[in-house]
Amino acid sequence: MNEEVSSSIYAGENEVLDNKTYLYLFIKRVFDIVVSLIGCMLLIPVIVIVKIASVINKDYDSIIYTQKRIGKNGKEFKLYKFRSMVVDADTELEKILRKNKKLRKEYMKNRKLKNDPRITKVGKIIRKTSIDELPQMINVLKGDMSMIGNRPYLPREMAAMGDYYDVIVRTKPGLTGYWQVSGRSEVSFDYRLKLEKYYSENYGLKMDFKIFIRTIKVVFRCKGAK
Repeated sequence: MNEEVSSSIYAGENEVLDNKTYLYLFIKRVFDIVVSLIGCMLLIPVIVIVKIASVINKDYDSIIYTQKRIGKNGKEFKLYKFRSMVVDADTELEKILRKNKKLRKEYMKNRKLKNDPRITKVGKIIRKTSIDELPQMINVLKGDMSMIGNRPYLPREMAAMGDYYDVIVRTKPGLTGYWQVSGRSEVSFDYRLKLEKYYSENYGLKMDFKIFIRTIKVVFRCKGAK
């Protein structure tokens, strides 16, 4: 087989792959828009309930906060979330890690604390039920995120992601993903990166559908949410 014929065959294969990718992304975006619109409608009464619960617990600050996160191809975006921690939680974290060696070691391994002292009373409830993630429906509707994808990482976590970073940011971050249905808070940071690398290299409609169904089961069982 001469080089010209061989090249044309590989070009045809690449075109088919591209078309499949475009179709996948189109279907995924339509799904994101439909589900996020429904989610945004559900968000309104939830905001009222969470605000009332916060006031009852003498927490009068804003219940929704924004935070910079890493999006597709490394582009930063503003993520919306129900506030489940005290105000200025990042500053408080620095103080905790400076004073407590044990917690610092845990954070360096998992990039989170199992029993985080910054979490409020209401925060414990909305985290357990995954309600704290609901405002991200706005991000999905805007196109910053997808329903299914990798975790939207913090800019400060970029260095800790190492060689995994370039692979993970190939895909749009998701409200749920392969890591969330594979242990979530119960797995180490390094293992999470391996799971998300696997997703970025193997994503597709079949995989997304399985993750979506498993997410529903995980949420109803409140499994792994802390």
